[in-house]
Order: sequence, then C-alpha cells, then structure tokens
Amino acid sequence: MKNIMKIKTNLAFALVAVAGAILITSTPLRADTDSRIEKAAKKSYVFKIYLKDDSIKVNSKAGVVTLTGMVSEESHRTLAENTVASLPGVVSVDDQLSITGTQPPEHSDAWISAKVKSTLLFHRHVNGLGTTVYVKDGVVTLQGVASSMAQKELTTEYAKDIENVKGVYNNMTIAVAPAAPDSTIGEKIDDASITAQVKAALLSHRSTSALHTTVVTVDGVVTLSGVAKNEAEKTLVTKLVTDINGVVNVINNMTIAPPVAAN
Repeated sequence: MKNIMKIKTNLAFALVAVAGAILITSTPLRADTDSRIEKAAKKSYVFKIYLKDDSIKVNSKAGVVTLTGMVSEESHRTLAENTVASLPGVVSVDDQLSITGTQPPEHSDAWISAKVKSTLLFHRHVNGLGTTVYVKDGVVTLQGVASSMAQKELTTEYAKDIENVKGVYNNMTIAVAPAAPDSTIGEKIDDASITAQVKAALLSHRSTSALHTTVVTVDGVVTLSGVAKNEAEKTLVTKLVTDINGVVNVINNMTIAPPVAAN
C-alpha cells in the first residue's frame, strides 16, 4: 500500500513538473508568435499602401489581436480587420478602431465617389491613382490618362459596377506613349493583403456584393468557395479576382446554386 501511495505521489510530482515545463517553454513561443503577428501587420501591403495615413495600433496576445486607433473611413477599418484576420497565428480580431470626421451618407455622391476610387485602386489593370472621379446625382465622370483604349473601357466597366452608380461618362484620354508597367504587376504582395483586397473588391462590386464567398490565399494563389447563382456569375468572380493586386492565380471552387422552381 505504501508503495502504491509513493508511486502516486511521484506521478503527481512528475505531472506538475511536466506541466510547468510546458508552460515555461510555451510562453516564449506565444510571445514570439504575437510579435510576428504585430510586425507582419505593419509590414503588410495594405497597411503600407492604403492605411499609411491612418493611426492604427496592433496588439496581439496569444493570437487574439486588438486593433486600436483612428482611420479616415469605414472601408479602411474593414481592410485593417480583414488583413490582420488573415495573418498566420491569428485566432480572432477585436476591432476597436474609431473613424475620424463625419462620414458621407450611404449611397450619396461622396459615398459613391469613395467606393469607385478605392475599387479602382484594388485592380492592377486600371490606373487607379491616375483616375479622377466626380459624381453628381449618381452619375460618375472619369478623367485622367489611360494607357490604352482597353484600360479606359475596363475603368468604365468597373465604375459602372459600383452600387448606386446610375451612369458613367469616361473622359479619360489615351496616352500617346506606352505607360510604364504598374509596379504592383509582378510585385510579390503578402497573402493577407491579397485576401483583404479580394474581399473588399467583391463587396464593392454590385454584381458580387451579395455573394458569401470564402477567400483563402497561399503564395498569391487565391482559392474561392461559396455559391454562385449561375456559371456566368462564377466566371465574373474569377475575372474580378484575377485582376486584384498581387494575385498569381485563382482557383474557383464555388458551386452553382440549383435553379429555383417556378411557382
């Protein structure tokens, strides 16, 4: 009986020692992961390009990331949250970001203008930075310089597909000399930023805003899953995502919804 008690006591001490060793060794590992998450967020393409003028603090504890600070608009808040949520090691995101200033009413001309501008920036085959956007009563007027007629027409197509846009006048001129290649073409962009841009673009485009699409990016290859109404809608999603900054390839695993029976 004494031997059994001794064995139990020794086993209990051994378990305590093992638990302590695990705790000691795992704490630095968690701290290291948290540090990597915070650094990866700050170095991400989205934070360096789109959110560079915002004041965002990223704090990770055991993979739970808290975002605090100020952003200039709601879309920036969503971009920050989606980027961080897609980083390796992140368990969840607590978005406590505040928005500075007064935001334009939804579907107003100012709201439409911001949507068009941001959406053009996500797509690499249009000149988002070189396109000026004016909106009056839902009608968008585009000005600037396009590298080709194809780019001008694509810019019109993207602008028309923004929610509440009633029409588009494209007054962009065509460059006489070929424009220098966009720096984002061929540039390796981190997967988290690609995922965030894809989600934002699909939400901004009227033709895909209602879709519930899951987006996963690995080494620039975007895998999509969800349900499309038909093959045309699935093809459109592939086309839009293929033109997002940093995307190398698109694997579209979306299924086609069964046809609704007529009453």
